[in-house]
Amino acid sequence: MESLELPRLFLHHHPRASSVPPTRLLHNTSNSRFLPQLGFPSKLIKATKNATLRSISGDTDGGPAASQDGPVSFEDETQQRDEDSALLLSREIDDYGSLVGFRLNSNNSGKTNGIRGDLRSGEVEKPDVESVEEEKAKTGVTYNIVFVTSEAAPYSKTGGLADVCGSLPIALAGRGHRVMVISPRYVHGTAADSKFSKAVDLGIPVSVFCFGGAQEVGFYHEYREGVDWVFVDHPSFHRPGNPYGDKNGTFKDNQFRFTLLSHAACEAPLVLPLGGYTYGEKCLFLVNDWHASLVSVLLAAKYRPYGVYKDARSILVIHNIAHQGVEPAITYSNLGLPQEWYGALGWVFPTWARTHALDTGEAVNFLKGAIVTSDRIVTVSKGYSWEITTHEGGFGLHEILRDRKSILSGITNGIDVTEWDPSSDEHIASNYSADDLSGKVKCKIALQKELGLPVRPDCPMIGFVGRLDYQKGIDLIRQAIPELMKDDVQFVMLGSGNPVYEDWMRATESVYKDKFRGWVGFNVPVSHRITAGCDILLMPSTFEPCGLNQLYAMRYGTIPVVHETGGLRDTVQTFNPFAAGSNAEGCNAEGTGWTFSPLTKESMLVALGYAIQTFNEHKSSWEGLMKRGMTRDYTWENAATQYEQIIKWAFMDPPYC
Repeated sequence: MESLELPRLFLHHHPRASSVPPTRLLHNTSNSRFLPQLGFPSKLIKATKNATLRSISGDTDGGPAASQDGPVSFEDETQQRDEDSALLLSREIDDYGSLVGFRLNSNNSGKTNGIRGDLRSGEVEKPDVESVEEEKAKTGVTYNIVFVTSEAAPYSKTGGLADVCGSLPIALAGRGHRVMVISPRYVHGTAADSKFSKAVDLGIPVSVFCFGGAQEVGFYHEYREGVDWVFVDHPSFHRPGNPYGDKNGTFKDNQFRFTLLSHAACEAPLVLPLGGYTYGEKCLFLVNDWHASLVSVLLAAKYRPYGVYKDARSILVIHNIAHQGVEPAITYSNLGLPQEWYGALGWVFPTWARTHALDTGEAVNFLKGAIVTSDRIVTVSKGYSWEITTHEGGFGLHEILRDRKSILSGITNGIDVTEWDPSSDEHIASNYSADDLSGKVKCKIALQKELGLPVRPDCPMIGFVGRLDYQKGIDLIRQAIPELMKDDVQFVMLGSGNPVYEDWMRATESVYKDKFRGWVGFNVPVSHRITAGCDILLMPSTFEPCGLNQLYAMRYGTIPVVHETGGLRDTVQTFNPFAAGSNAEGCNAEGTGWTFSPLTKESMLVALGYAIQTFNEHKSSWEGLMKRGMTRDYTWENAATQYEQIIKWAFMDPPYC
């Protein structure tokens, strides 16, 4: 570990640079506030009253004391009896070489054991575990965190983005942070509008300047589960369909709608007195995907030049880099940004992607703007954080992301373990758990009866739940079905999307009446019953930033067979019956499913073949697979802890832009 001189902030309290007596320095609240910020235990403030705190440059084993002109030491009125009892301040470096924290070391041991008692005696006591945990709880730093998102469950949902922004804020609020979620107040004219019924109009209209004039937006608010849920109200959010489009395609004014969202999100912490007071300027904005990406640019271009949000930070969370918010370059003047900031959003399509010979390819790219202005970037899995830096997975942004690789991290999503719990799920025929799996086969029989399939508990049942489009690997399933149907299996699919795939599902069901069922549409209770009733869940996605269905499946004892990509690679461990310590019955084996690569019909069928054979011939190994998946930790608590670390890193550095 490399040692480091104390930061300059301590110089203001050096006895030679201040008239304040040294004995009072560490008792003064305003002076001692620096120590907790660096992660020092609060007991250190009292314990170092009469101790010497030294910084050493170079080797920590010895060396001269810092000079009197340096950012030096706190000294006792009387000299310490033993120079060996001095403390060293050393720094910790992360994998990227960035400074992440400081550690106090004793001069004679080189280890930080904590400081208790009277240090003048030359003794350093080692604290017990309970006191350390107590100190961590006392000295934890809390933040004002503002999520900006186009959807948040249960208010609006089209995919995994809503699940993240509906669950992660609650987990962070439970850890002591003040959390606000800002999303549009969608009014579709359906029963789903009742989800906003508890949100109250705050009566604080705000005018934001974009698209050639002042646009007035309102705010609705609901306080639920420790989180401030704020909904931006504007007529452009009141229309039939989903948040992004209707049966005729995507809405043509989405750039306008989500520009409004970003401007409103920047104003909300300043003007909304939630719980009696505003969030203020020192906020951490978590901007999700391109719909909220303009927030990071606005902070840098519109607010900080005038001294507003100078202490705020922004973190971009990329859920799916395929969607970037690209519009013609001429629309830049509508965004309410200074002209000199065009380069942040400016984008040029490659020649092959242009529509005609006179097309210059110039455009504005919202997601690119956030990538180059945010303080940190997070993806929804570690594997995906690497994939987006490759030519194949970056969708044109890979080079920019490589340049910012040092601040790019991946955090795997959690799931709502209350909603997805086989021991209490109201949607399934019989509840079960890892300790009692008897209900699993009852769910399978009930599903076979519901779908009109032959009731055969011994027949492997394969399921698919998801959107019917190219990304989810539907083409691969179409190619493999004729060969797969030759085996003694049953196959169930649930989803909606591309009409071509929907028609294929209907046609395939008519051909394989006793083996295949296709449910066109999406139904939450049915998705729970398929997840519980099937033995195998197939996910041949071409790319998958995180994926949630494989987590749901393992939680329900259903074995995933997935393409080795993104979050699927991170969360599914290939079954290994020959792991160290395993026996002939497969006890102590490793793995929770099967992964396959490359993305071909042949490799997918091989992986499915292994799964089917294990189900038929190795029941004890199969049960081990089920239990290992069911007993894993899928809570949002793990993800929240990792997000806290990213937030701490963001505030350690000055704003990037």
